[in-house]
Amino acid sequence: MPAAPHRSEIVAGAHTVVAKVGTRVLTAPDGSLDVARIESLAGQLAALADAGRRVALVSSGAVGAGVGRLKLPGRPSGLAQLQAVAAVGQSRLIEAYNGALQSRGRHAAQVLLTADDLNDRARYLNVRNTLTALFEYGAIPVINENDTVRVDELQRTVGDNDRLAAVVANLLRAPLLVLLSDVEGLYDRAPDDPDARLLPTVDNVETVRSLAVASPAGVMSRGGMASKLEAARLVTAAGENAIIANGRRENVLVDLLAGKPIGTLFVAQGGSVSSRKRWLGSTAQPSGRLTLDAGACRAVTERGSSLLAVGISAVDGGFDKGDLVALCDGAGSEVARGLANYSADEIRRIAGHGKDEIAQILGHCPYDSVVHRDHLALVR
Repeated sequence: MPAAPHRSEIVAGAHTVVAKVGTRVLTAPDGSLDVARIESLAGQLAALADAGRRVALVSSGAVGAGVGRLKLPGRPSGLAQLQAVAAVGQSRLIEAYNGALQSRGRHAAQVLLTADDLNDRARYLNVRNTLTALFEYGAIPVINENDTVRVDELQRTVGDNDRLAAVVANLLRAPLLVLLSDVEGLYDRAPDDPDARLLPTVDNVETVRSLAVASPAGVMSRGGMASKLEAARLVTAAGENAIIANGRRENVLVDLLAGKPIGTLFVAQGGSVSSRKRWLGSTAQPSGRLTLDAGACRAVTERGSSLLAVGISAVDGGFDKGDLVALCDGAGSEVARGLANYSADEIRRIAGHGKDEIAQILGHCPYDSVVHRDHLALVR
């Protein structure tokens, strides 16, 4: 088995880099936007672009910027109020980035995404095409979820910006995702423990999940170490690499891409996964769930087989033909995702039956499989 690549090899081969900066890095002590930090980040992004790398930034901070611009005493709690503050703050945020980049011969390009942009395959590909064109123009994409229309209660959200950054990294097939937080990286225990030790490299995210409690989310931010580990899992599972580092460290991005041993490196798991498999397995959100019996679960996960109706024991949710569905084992754990060849109602009728019975039950049998292996991706 070949040896894992060294950090210097990984950063040297990172022709495309997606960086994410969190709210706690961008927020001043009074809760407003830290303009000096924006200036520093812009300088680093411009330096990386000048060196020939394609760089995109997923930036939090819109709510904090809105709180400062509106001179509010703190972050509001109501959904409509939060969305209004984010709308005010988003303009302030992009103004700050663009002003700092223009002085260095670059432009900030605001890209606001919604869950529907990423769930729909055509819109997803259009986002990729737009970002690629921005790179060609020499602009720096500054990406965020469109907070003015996101609704948590309806689950029509991308998630926190750690996940959004992982999705963008997978969309661009970026070899490196950098998550900038207010800690140096992942520790083997709570960072305030005097015996805490920074982990320089993690070979498998699943082995360090329990350490996520060491860095909870803050009042102004939505993520925490748990969300960063999940982002690292999404990227490394697709065959790319991720680093968690301290965004308040001077020149952190430039130093990281120079190969300096900063933060915690999460190493890619296996070879690079195709763009379509990334979209199926980690970006688009399932519209329903199919529970598989043990035999079907083994066939899908171990033998790369299509999912047949005979192996389905339960159907949850309402979805149409062509929608993405989650495939789960008997314990309810998601093992794969794929595009359904039949609607939820049709699958309920044919579940547990052989393919030769489908035509008799439905009156037609356009597909032998419920989810074909060409339109299926393993989750882990």
